[in-house]
Amino acid sequence: MFRTALRNVLAHKARLLMTTLAVMLGVAFVSGTLVFTSTISDAFQASSQKGYDSVDVAIQPHRSDSAAGNPGAAPGLDHKLLDKAGKLPGAASATGSVSGFTAVADKHGKLIGDGFSTLGGNYYPGADGKDARYPLRDGAAPQRAGEIALDAKTADRAGYRVGDTVRISVDGPVRKEKLTGIFTTDDGAVSAGGSLALFDTATAQQLLGTPGEFDEIDVRAAPGTSQQALKTAVDAILPHNAAEATTGRQLADDQAKQIAQGMDGMKTGLLAFAGIALFVGIFIIANTFTMLVAQRTKELALLRAVGASRRQVTRSVLIEAVVVGAVAAVAGLAAGIGIGAGLRALMNGTGATVPDGPLVISPSTVLTSLVVGIVVTVLAAWLPGRRAAKIPPVAAMNSVHAAATTKSLVVRNTLGALFAGAGAAAVLAATGMDDGKALMGLGAVLLLIGVFILTPLLSRPLIALASPVLRMFGISGKLARQNAVRNPRRTAATASALMVGLTLITGLTVIAGSVQKGIDKMATDSLKADYIVSMAGMTPLSPDVAKKIGSLDEVTASSPLRNSPARIGSVTEYLTGVNGKDFGALTRLDFTSGGLNGLRGDAAVVDADTAKEKGWRVGSHVPVTFEDGKKGALTVSGVYEGNEMIKGIILDNGVLAPHQKHAADMQVMVKTQAGVSDAGKDSLVKALGDNPAIAVQDKKDVSDGIAQMINLMLNMLYGLLAMAVIVAVLGVVNTLAMSVFERSQEIGMLRAIGLDRSGIKRMVRLESLVISLFGGVLGIGLGVFFGWAAGELIAGSLGTYELVLPWGRMGLFLALAALVGVLAALWPARRAAKLNMLAAIKAE
Repeated sequence: MFRTALRNVLAHKARLLMTTLAVMLGVAFVSGTLVFTSTISDAFQASSQKGYDSVDVAIQPHRSDSAAGNPGAAPGLDHKLLDKAGKLPGAASATGSVSGFTAVADKHGKLIGDGFSTLGGNYYPGADGKDARYPLRDGAAPQRAGEIALDAKTADRAGYRVGDTVRISVDGPVRKEKLTGIFTTDDGAVSAGGSLALFDTATAQQLLGTPGEFDEIDVRAAPGTSQQALKTAVDAILPHNAAEATTGRQLADDQAKQIAQGMDGMKTGLLAFAGIALFVGIFIIANTFTMLVAQRTKELALLRAVGASRRQVTRSVLIEAVVVGAVAAVAGLAAGIGIGAGLRALMNGTGATVPDGPLVISPSTVLTSLVVGIVVTVLAAWLPGRRAAKIPPVAAMNSVHAAATTKSLVVRNTLGALFAGAGAAAVLAATGMDDGKALMGLGAVLLLIGVFILTPLLSRPLIALASPVLRMFGISGKLARQNAVRNPRRTAATASALMVGLTLITGLTVIAGSVQKGIDKMATDSLKADYIVSMAGMTPLSPDVAKKIGSLDEVTASSPLRNSPARIGSVTEYLTGVNGKDFGALTRLDFTSGGLNGLRGDAAVVDADTAKEKGWRVGSHVPVTFEDGKKGALTVSGVYEGNEMIKGIILDNGVLAPHQKHAADMQVMVKTQAGVSDAGKDSLVKALGDNPAIAVQDKKDVSDGIAQMINLMLNMLYGLLAMAVIVAVLGVVNTLAMSVFERSQEIGMLRAIGLDRSGIKRMVRLESLVISLFGGVLGIGLGVFFGWAAGELIAGSLGTYELVLPWGRMGLFLALAALVGVLAALWPARRAAKLNMLAAIKAE
């Protein structure tokens, strides 16, 4: 039986090619994902490890008592602690570091890097006058205010030389600094395409933190002193509950775990799409083996007649599957290694550079690829093999194709109806729940399975709807319709492969369009302001920016928005400070009780969810411990319906500012006399010094920015789902090619009675078109349903969510399904037309 199985594989190489390609693409996606994520994860971990080479023990503010989340927290790390750490027995040196957002403009005024990857820090010279973290390539280190050093990649990218003037911004206002030095670094943000600017320590503390304080103190061990021994010594000098010490090894391990976790999210997402491609491939594999088995029914019956058991017949089919799966897995692994290398090169080409490092092909990647390819193929081939073994030898000898029994059809349709009904009910029930994600996911899976099972039943009535159009093509159209429904199971399996991809694509498009509509409506409903001014990466703005804006003649109202932690009861809440006098002219809040009333004194307005959670209402007095540890009280003057743009506890900055150690604004809302216009925006941009780190956006810009992110994500998902569509195309090609081979006698007879070659081609193409459109209609229909259902869940957190049906894109998806049908039929139609009619009529 083993030799028989191998002979059958070699005898049907061409027929199994499409199956091999389908499995290979899925495996390539899996192995490519594993190679790519392992490679960049190892590269970043190695780069991060280099960053901790000079750190044996790091002193950091106590995480649970940092000023960011605990009002009245103890002071940070000062020079006194730094000196103590450097003089400890076993300590060779101690370095104080400061870091924060620092935007650097190139010579054309454009921002280098993006948001969070544009950083600043301090150059801390040791006893030899050098900072080992940042070896200087050119020039000298910054020594006073007005001087900076830049990392070599940023300087080279922008064309800066020592002595040039560089425009930077830390918190809004533009600063012009002299470039005194260019240094090299293994910093991960720089490796990822960001920038790093260094100041002298005093200037860095002034601009990025608190004068006289550090964000971290790094202690280097003397020769012969272990990291753990040094940590024990450092622990003894730390202020109680204000700071904590961690070994460099532990920091490196923690960083490696964070990088691995970050990669896990990407890996999971990519593997999910690989799984979809493999799932679609299962239909093709099952279809292929079903047709191969059907064509060898007499041969298998003869094997049964001469003594082969059912298990041996099933085993011979599975051996074929193992061979095909192994070949496809090896080819997929090789292709996946190329995909992994290509993705890395693509990231470098788009500016999101990855640190240098080798291509990582782990044993687990190789094993996973082989197992996935073989297991998927064997699982898909098991049912056709089992079905072939059940056919009685005598019945098989008399009929090449065994029709499905009435009992099997009833059982199949009953199961399909139960699955589909249960799935639809679960999805509908989930839409009415506060947290129905799990139930909706289960319902979606059940509904998809149900539709898969019912697809043969659905194929006849849906394809019949195309009859009036097919009649326009004469006898070719009539034959195409009959061929499409002749074997409903085969048609269903082929259409289902395309249906899966289009279901996901349509559902994602519906959700994305509806979310965008909701965001547009939210911006329109919530804001009266003409412009929103903010920093790149949503880092804090200097209060000077709000003052500058407020002093402009064309500005009629403006308000900064700033956040400050406060203790209310036993919980830390964030208060939002605004310009109470102008806030009402800049926002449009829907109050359920009370109102703004100028928002003066100790008055505060609260969103409805917070008020409900705390049991507050208009007139409630709320005891508060502010950021500086001082106590006070607020009076609730209004309760409003919050949204993602405006929510929380809002009060006047006149009450909040005196309690803030460092006042900083997250954004500034602006209303002008002329309203929204290009000239008005340009005027604000110029007034703020043409600063590339500051974004001046109107409501449309805010909405377009979010839309751009949504579209970018959607296009990435389209690209990933294209793999499933490609596999589906292979399935249509495979089905048609097998169908042409199976109907050789019939095609020869049609040619003999007068149907010309163009008629044969048209028949095959129309059959392909009908099958593809059938899958497209099912996919788009299911996608709209799932998109609507998911939107009902989203509407719970996005009150302005509104269902949008993208008719244009859905029409495009249906056209894509038709194009799939046309392209997939090119080779099978050409092959059918080339058949020699006499040889075909004699064919067995």
